[in-house]
Amino acid sequence: MKSEKADSFAQDTVAVRREQLRRAKRNQRDRERQCGLVTYELRLPSRLAQKLKAGSKRTDFTAALHAFVDHQVIGIENYDNLRLIAWNRSGGFVTRAEAFQLYENNWRHIDQDGMSPGEHALIKQLAEEHGKGLINA
Repeated sequence: MKSEKADSFAQDTVAVRREQLRRAKRNQRDRERQCGLVTYELRLPSRLAQKLKAGSKRTDFTAALHAFVDHQVIGIENYDNLRLIAWNRSGGFVTRAEAFQLYENNWRHIDQDGMSPGEHALIKQLAEEHGKGLINA
């Protein structure tokens, strides 16, 4: 009889502990969300994943990753003409190659006279990177 009580007590203790851990994890995720942090899973070759893990230990890693992504991915809302020709894109971002393709395919809709200097510079950079200096319009 004592062993049945002991087993029941142990099971109850395990259940209580499991619930405590579940709540703690949920609270941790809530705190991270409030700080603007999210988890995003990527499938990477193992060697690259190892490099990423090692690099992430550096204090300047987040800033360097942010700079890289900012260069590779363009916010559609930052450029008036791009926003007009990317109306059907979800997510608000495109890669540099996609942006170049959008500009090239929709050049007839681009307001070249009213274009901001920043967007003009972006198009020039994209043409150098992806179009050998030209936009085939």
